[in-house]
Amino acid sequence: MGKMKNIYYLFTVLICAYVVGCTDDFETINENPNAPQSVSPEFLLTNVIVSEINENTYNQGLRLNNYMTQFVASVEFERIDRYELGGNSGYWNLIYGLLADLESMKELDGYNEAYDGVATIMRSYLFSQLTDLWGDVPYTEAVAFGELNFTPAYDSQEFIYSDPENGILAQLEDAVEQLQNTTESVQGDVLFGNDLNKWVRFSNTLQVRYLLRTSKKSTDFSKLQELADSAMLMRSNEDNAVLPYLSAAPNQFPLFNAALGIYQELRMTETVDSVLKLWDDPRIAVFYKPSNASVNAGNPEYKGLLNGQSRETISAAGTDLNDISLMADTFRAVPDGVDAQLMLYSELQFALAEAVERGYITGDAEQYYQNGIQAHFEYYNAELPAGYFTRDAIALNGNQEDNLQKILTQKWLSLFMVGHEAWFNIRRTGIPALKPGPDNLNNGQYPSRYLYPESEQAANKANYDAAIARMGADNINTKVWWEKE
Repeated sequence: MGKMKNIYYLFTVLICAYVVGCTDDFETINENPNAPQSVSPEFLLTNVIVSEINENTYNQGLRLNNYMTQFVASVEFERIDRYELGGNSGYWNLIYGLLADLESMKELDGYNEAYDGVATIMRSYLFSQLTDLWGDVPYTEAVAFGELNFTPAYDSQEFIYSDPENGILAQLEDAVEQLQNTTESVQGDVLFGNDLNKWVRFSNTLQVRYLLRTSKKSTDFSKLQELADSAMLMRSNEDNAVLPYLSAAPNQFPLFNAALGIYQELRMTETVDSVLKLWDDPRIAVFYKPSNASVNAGNPEYKGLLNGQSRETISAAGTDLNDISLMADTFRAVPDGVDAQLMLYSELQFALAEAVERGYITGDAEQYYQNGIQAHFEYYNAELPAGYFTRDAIALNGNQEDNLQKILTQKWLSLFMVGHEAWFNIRRTGIPALKPGPDNLNNGQYPSRYLYPESEQAANKANYDAAIARMGADNINTKVWWEKE
């Protein structure tokens, strides 16, 4: 069964489950008089938000991105730490399934232009995930239920982002205009509490993210300047696109209930160790805890592990894993210790600082930079040390190369567990310059994308072949459009 057929199948299951209640073979209608006869768009909106933000945070962020961006290191089983990426097909299928939910919302009673604006923002976000993880993907022909197109063409990443009518950036602009002018409202918005003004700010802030993402391909930054000068970006942590996990099942942070082995794989890295100790930064205690051996010896210390090592290499080096830090108890011992995250205000401030430093826009790079640091400390309830901004390793000094290194390294830290955003930024900027581990499986190269799911080669081969002919080989080192100089 092809990917688009799977999506249509998912849509059929969804309608059956919500509307009439189908039997296993979908041939006989279950006439349960207590079954709901219709579904409101609010339920699908809730499902899209909750499904994506949890996946983005836990599986894509903590368990995948955090290895590739060297926030955590594996001791044995997580081969992604050694750059064995594969196709990440589960996320591909989930995203297209959620896009199907957004499409099906249009046919439901109660759908209005407010739902449409919010759905456009979520659709744009989801498609950005697809194209940034894989490159060219089905876009204009995707999720086309009316045509039953099981073999959609792949659009180029350039088109997906930049088409003046249908591209992600244009769609986000349209959504802003739509939401600012509607008198309608939404329900089921667990992200922003049905506050359309916050959706407008989120949409504008996403535009900043994507304008920087594609900045190597642009010479006109007037829209970025317009957004920076507007009063309609995220204003503080109060506007963060986050959803708190809860203390009660089934809405707890998944690591709380995960197997012990998963937690024990999440080791602090030498990369983070070196950066945070250079900064003398108390956020080291936000993300990690002192090693068990050092605590038992009465001298608590944070100790990192080199990324990309096999179990044999770790053993041969005589590394005592009991003397390597694990992630902080907030992530493991507390069911509601963290939030699910799509985007933080601190990311915006670092983005604007970078844009000023590169000369894309005018403004005060140092103020944006300090705002970003301050916001990140506040978000994690960490105390900003006195004199932090004057430290040599922190203070901007007028040298563009040094300043960008500092801005982007602080931004890297702020993207801990925020999906794959830290990976996207490293691919675009090369900062921080991460060194592949000694047992990496990618010939010492830092990867740029996931492989296309195998189902695409089987069920949509002609369009798959056209995509790789345009992009380059279907391997993890082929750079996507916005990465290329």
